[in-house]
Amino acid sequence: MEEKHKGKALALLQAVGKYKAVLLVIAAGIVCLLWPSGGGGDKGTSLTENTTQSASEEAEVARLQEEMEEILGHIKGVGQLKLMLTVERGREQVLAGDSSLSYSGDTAAPADYSRSSETVVLSGDGGSVVVTQELAPRFRGGLVVCEGAGDPAVQLEVIQAVSALTGLGSDKISVVTWQS
Repeated sequence: MEEKHKGKALALLQAVGKYKAVLLVIAAGIVCLLWPSGGGGDKGTSLTENTTQSASEEAEVARLQEEMEEILGHIKGVGQLKLMLTVERGREQVLAGDSSLSYSGDTAAPADYSRSSETVVLSGDGGSVVVTQELAPRFRGGLVVCEGAGDPAVQLEVIQAVSALTGLGSDKISVVTWQS
């Protein structure tokens, strides 16, 4: 039985030896992809609009809070309520990027790596960028102050509703009693 395992190991080593060049090229490609660029960040993969981002984010969160307050106020037993959401990151736009990778030296052991990335800009369209994805805001936590918070069933319903609307876990949502 031991000779059977030795035979399999020998056959595996021969196969690895036969495809050594291919495996080295694949390994070099993986190293190139994981190698840090050193150019101050990857500018073309996920840029955000910072110009009016904070003002528009605050307005969007405020509008969302108002809508949620109105909806949550219709849950049986909630009564008067106030909602506050905190934001981890606002709405983000992921822009299309064009990346290139180059290296010098032997393909098995390159001497130098270089990676560059640029944002794709449409020249015929007044220099506008290509948005590939728009990410919704990511919330950090939520606080609901309501008259019906003394009832555990109301608390549960409010937590479930806020969780469904924001994606927050129940441990990130607090429901407390309204002070009369």
